[in-house]
Amino acid sequence: MGGTSFSVFRLNKMKPGGFWLHLTLLGASLPAALGWLDPGTSRVLNVGVGESPAEESRSFEVTRREGLSGHDALPASCGKKLCGRGSRCTLSRETGEPECRCLEACRPSYMPVCGSDGRVYENHCELHRAACLLGKKISIAHSKDCFLKGDPCTMANYARLKKVLLALQTRLQPLHEGGSRQDPASQKRLLVESLFKDLDADGDGHLSSSELAQHVLEGQDLEEDFLGCSPDDLLQFDDYNRDSSLTLHEFYTAFQVVQLSLAPEERVSVATVTVGLSTVLTCAIRGDLRPPIVWKRNGLALNFLDSEDINDFGEDDSLYITKVTTIHMGNYTCHASGYEQLFQTHVLQVNGLSVGNMFYVFSDDGIIVLHPVDCEIQRHLKPTEKIFMSYEEICPQREGGATQPCQWASAVNVRHRYIYVAQPALSRVLVVDVQAQKVLQSIGVDPLPAKLSYDKSHDQVWVLSWGDVHKSQPSLQVITEASTSQGQHLIRTPFAGVDDFFIPPTNLIINHIRFGFIFNKTDPAIHKVDLETLMLLKTIGLHRHGCVPQAMAHTHLGGYFFIQCRQDSSSTAAPQLLIDSVTDAVVGPNGNVTGTPHTSPDGRFVVSAAATSPQLHVQEITLRGEIQTLYDLKVSQGVSDVAFQGSFTQGNQYYVYATLESQPDLLFLELSTGKTGVLKGLKEPPVGPAQPWAGPRRIVRDSGLFGQYLLTPARESLFLISGRQNALRCEVAGVKGGTTVVWVGEV
Repeated sequence: MGGTSFSVFRLNKMKPGGFWLHLTLLGASLPAALGWLDPGTSRVLNVGVGESPAEESRSFEVTRREGLSGHDALPASCGKKLCGRGSRCTLSRETGEPECRCLEACRPSYMPVCGSDGRVYENHCELHRAACLLGKKISIAHSKDCFLKGDPCTMANYARLKKVLLALQTRLQPLHEGGSRQDPASQKRLLVESLFKDLDADGDGHLSSSELAQHVLEGQDLEEDFLGCSPDDLLQFDDYNRDSSLTLHEFYTAFQVVQLSLAPEERVSVATVTVGLSTVLTCAIRGDLRPPIVWKRNGLALNFLDSEDINDFGEDDSLYITKVTTIHMGNYTCHASGYEQLFQTHVLQVNGLSVGNMFYVFSDDGIIVLHPVDCEIQRHLKPTEKIFMSYEEICPQREGGATQPCQWASAVNVRHRYIYVAQPALSRVLVVDVQAQKVLQSIGVDPLPAKLSYDKSHDQVWVLSWGDVHKSQPSLQVITEASTSQGQHLIRTPFAGVDDFFIPPTNLIINHIRFGFIFNKTDPAIHKVDLETLMLLKTIGLHRHGCVPQAMAHTHLGGYFFIQCRQDSSSTAAPQLLIDSVTDAVVGPNGNVTGTPHTSPDGRFVVSAAATSPQLHVQEITLRGEIQTLYDLKVSQGVSDVAFQGSFTQGNQYYVYATLESQPDLLFLELSTGKTGVLKGLKEPPVGPAQPWAGPRRIVRDSGLFGQYLLTPARESLFLISGRQNALRCEVAGVKGGTTVVWVGEV
């Protein structure tokens, strides 16, 4: 129990009578609470409140030799030796004669008593033992006043106590010659370690109240120096886990011993930033009680520099540089204040050519970074290129050196800093650093990851793995802190049998999403999930409509979810259902609309199409939150994929671009008017046996909310389209299997 009981009574002020109620609840009788209990025999003694110390001493005389601390019977030669309370008779090793020594420990019991020195003791034995160790008289105060008395050990006096203890330790064990050459921080650490070892009498790595009192105070008259504090106050102030003992780590904290570390591989960090973008340099120095970080450039501190572009050091002491230009290139160092000898160097390289506003194409032959303005490949990461943190190849080759195409499944943009892309056959997710244009690391996930989705609101990437090509062991995992370089954690969700999931996208109006939805291929229901806690909130049944969900979309206008049901064995087209996101109730069928739903970035238009249907349905959400069908467009072939493009001539208007399932043509459609056009000559779409996890046969990707470019792949090339001119811009040849594409950039 050590110091725990002390802290309870010294930190919590009680109302009158509260102390007595507290003792009653603990099972202590009133005489025991007043200190009238013989700790050796647990007998209640007949001692009056006004009894003098001498009378009290005579009352206890009969019990002096009964083993107050619960030890074995005393040696026979101690039979006639009477020792004061708090001590016991033992034979001297030198003379063999009986002598009295203070008790090493008391039997654990919680019956607090007040001492005449104004302190609260855990029981009678602890009070008398303290009196023995201090070499002064401490009698029991038969009053509850000291329980309500304020703590005499202030923070200022406690700080002085620690200085006295270190000063005493310095006199007892001066530093060796080698230690004197060390820096002050290292000297202090060694001094604190030696003090801890000296106090730890039993060598168990924990300092108890008895060890603190006995070792330090024995033979020392430091009461005046301590000013109301005692070594026991180390337990009061710095026993963080309240286990009535101090570990070396807690001891370090008490004496403010700073321990810093910097991994060898992080001593130098190289970052490449594009002109006009912002960057964050984070100091990799870690450690307990780390002082504030100081940033320097050319030897001059930046922390208090009055600059518009370097003005925010954040909660983690990171260096923020906004609107980077070539003047910012160079070396930056960081170190903890007062610890200049341990520092990290950041080499900032400035790239005049934008690393944003690029298409990242994941092809058979590695990763292609495509600049749409110049229609050129800016960078090509070959399959044999190494992953930065693991030195594995991006696409490992077969044994014997046989080449094989890279296999990709799904990719997402994480805050224009990283791209997460799944490699199903390798059961891992690669993290691509957009600034450095390199693969930073790989994250092992469950077998056959087939779909990724980025939850921007909680900065986490959801990973759906099939287990095998038959989807017999699906699982859903979440990578947290996805936008950090090394702080990710992989969490396994509790959901079983997941066939697909849907997380509504954010937009300019809705920037925080609370809920996601999961479903499987046999259950006529969707399951609503809290994205923050990853817990199931409710199940929305679709039994009444016989709908097993296949795809979902959402519009914030009116708050509708569009659910495309899975096609059954009949020839009847599968229906599409509407769900009210406010009540989570099924509104009913969405007219005669079928197909995978897609909503425009402003939530105003809903386009539904399918690879097996010759119909393309266009609906609009009115200002009153009502859904109305604008038109149904007949297409000669089914639609493979769609992408939206804002109009450059009319505000709040959108075009939709649609790739056809079996023709190379690209259809574009002005949504508000129904005017259509076709871009021809885009060559045949990719062919060959599609992988089970493959997406649309021919994808089309836009270039963000305000972009003007679109990209669609052919068999051995990529086609760039100008959305501003509704025309083919260029063809980039020599790229096979570019069916996974991510845009990075805002314009």
